Amino acid sequence: MNPSRREAYRRLEQSLAETAPSDSIATRLDTFVELAWRHLEKTGVSWLGFYAIDPHDPDAMLLGPRRDRPACSPIGLHGVCGQALVRGVTRIVGDVSELGADYIACDPRDRSEIVIPLRLGTDGPHPADTVLDLDSFEPDSFSDEDDRLLRACLALAGLLSPGDDGPTRPETG
Repeated sequence: MNPSRREAYRRLEQSLAETAPSDSIATRLDTFVELAWRHLEKTGVSWLGFYAIDPHDPDAMLLGPRRDRPACSPIGLHGVCGQALVRGVTRIVGDVSELGADYIACDPRDRSEIVIPLRLGTDGPHPADTVLDLDSFEPDSFSDEDDRLLRACLALAGLLSPGDDGPTRPETG
């Protein structure tokens, strides 16, 4: 991980710690996206946002708060975001062009991606009901360290239980 991104995560943690807590999940998601984008946009992150399971179609996900531009919505569960949600494990993809049909290309310039599953509701057929998705135009832009630091930031934002490392180590590829 480049030092500027590590510093950006430190600044994001500080900003989140200084933010007044909210009882509204929607407000927490919006706040996280705005603060994360402010700190990460110049570190190789080309897009970040949340997708959540569609309450009317359990085989689709809907786009939630995101920066910096719109993205595909709805999307199926066959892509990286859907796989992270269904498996309940972080997905780190070093080169999205190697995924073939398992990749949903919202921006053809994207080369790598990290997707972190979250459980924001109380029940459902999958281990998660929401995912945080970050993309980069650079290959191999994300690592286990991004996963760990993003999880710490999500916990500070009230979107993940502190110390929740997920059910297994991140899946790469």
